[in-house]
Amino acid sequence: MGINWRHWAWAATPLTLALLATTGCEGAHGTRAKPTAAPTASGALSTPVARVCAEPAAGPTRAPAGAVAVDPAVVGDLAAKTKDNPPNTTFWLRPGRHRLAPDRYAQVIPKEGDRYLGAPGAVLDGRKENQYAFGGSARNVTIRYLTVRRFVAPQNEGVVNHDSADGWVIEHLTIRDNSGAGLMAGAHQRVRANCLRDNGQYGLNAYRNGGPFSDLVVEGNEIVGNNTGDWERRRPGCGCTGGVKFWAVNRAEVRGNWVHDNRGAGLWADTNNNDFRIEDNVIEANDGAALIYETSYNAVIRNNTIRRNNWVEGRRAADRGDDFPFATVYLSESGGEPRVRARTDRIEIYRNVLENNWNGITLWENADRFCNSPANTSSGDCTLLVRDTGRCAEPAIARAPLYGDCRWKTQRVDIHGNRFVLDESVVPCTAKCDRMAVLANYGTYPGWSPYQGERVAEAITGTQHNRWHDNVYLGPWKFVAHDPSRVLDSGQWRGTPYRQDAGSALDPRAGG
Repeated sequence: MGINWRHWAWAATPLTLALLATTGCEGAHGTRAKPTAAPTASGALSTPVARVCAEPAAGPTRAPAGAVAVDPAVVGDLAAKTKDNPPNTTFWLRPGRHRLAPDRYAQVIPKEGDRYLGAPGAVLDGRKENQYAFGGSARNVTIRYLTVRRFVAPQNEGVVNHDSADGWVIEHLTIRDNSGAGLMAGAHQRVRANCLRDNGQYGLNAYRNGGPFSDLVVEGNEIVGNNTGDWERRRPGCGCTGGVKFWAVNRAEVRGNWVHDNRGAGLWADTNNNDFRIEDNVIEANDGAALIYETSYNAVIRNNTIRRNNWVEGRRAADRGDDFPFATVYLSESGGEPRVRARTDRIEIYRNVLENNWNGITLWENADRFCNSPANTSSGDCTLLVRDTGRCAEPAIARAPLYGDCRWKTQRVDIHGNRFVLDESVVPCTAKCDRMAVLANYGTYPGWSPYQGERVAEAITGTQHNRWHDNVYLGPWKFVAHDPSRVLDSGQWRGTPYRQDAGSALDPRAGG
């Protein structure tokens, strides 16, 4: 692809020139459909994907030495043998369809250190009768090479590790066609090389009732087609859908996953998450955002291929006349905070390819959302900087510094070395699909809030150290700053007072 230098609006650095030299373009993808094979991303920054669902790993064909064999012909055999054997027992599930007792609460309750291995063709089937497959509080349980299907967990609950016990290893499972979440998570959990497919709410709900937990690895999974129950339409504004939802997780590695064709967001970290590394993933064709990082802290987001996301939800918003820049990577009240211990003290987004999504990256801060505000949708939660929540109650908050610790702040976000591609002949764009943004609303509520007026909008755009630089833009990109009404061209975005994207390059004709 040639470059017509007369149409460049920005200066090109050696980094941006190197990125431009590797850029290719593709034809239209047409309407949204689940890919049967992993498509290749254009450009040199593409990432291999985890084809787990089409190519599942096979378990042992014979029982390992000392293992207890489980008979699929005996209803409830798995739960009964687990109960009758001591901790640290290995169970080998023979080929066939294994069933629990016909009681909605029947489930397998492992003991500490138990290990479950499925033979090729071993399936644990809830028959649309049982709610949970594996539960209880035992630590260090391992489950491998098993299909778990057709369980009916309630909303926000999960089928495997229902009680979010610690130290579980979940590998080479196919967890599909269940209600609720296919899988829950606890501390020190490892979720690797699984197919989390077509579950009613989430593929994985990383949540534990009663408090936060630490050290979660989600690696090499295929996470596809989840939220078949379409919960956001059933309960608008619930924030309860997508491929994976993380709640109050400290230190997480999310790498090498293929997150695609979920109804809703692909990955969503919501409320007091911290110290995430989200890297080497392929995130594509999700109805909503590829990634939402909300009221959370300190993350590295790098080396991801992010393609064709947010078409459904973005177009729905545009068609109803909403002028908010609904983004593919959406940071909502999230930023770097040196006082919260992590491997980084900022949110750094770099070396990603964002190609033919509905909008790009939006940094947002709701002026009315803070600890103890009625406008805080994470009701009951306060920031990680405030132990005594009374400090954030009326009238105490009125005496706090304007940008005090009662707010989740979108600050210290560094966006650099990324490639943003937009071909409007590919994206089903009606309006407002071509934007980067850093903005806030004007504070109005509640009446005693100290954050009223333009103050938060001025801070997020001017003083909270949010910066784009050294990126490459291909296509007709626009920029939004301060509030939704301020739509800028590249010159205004680079100029005073915003001074964004130093060292970046833009070719508005190069998206196709």
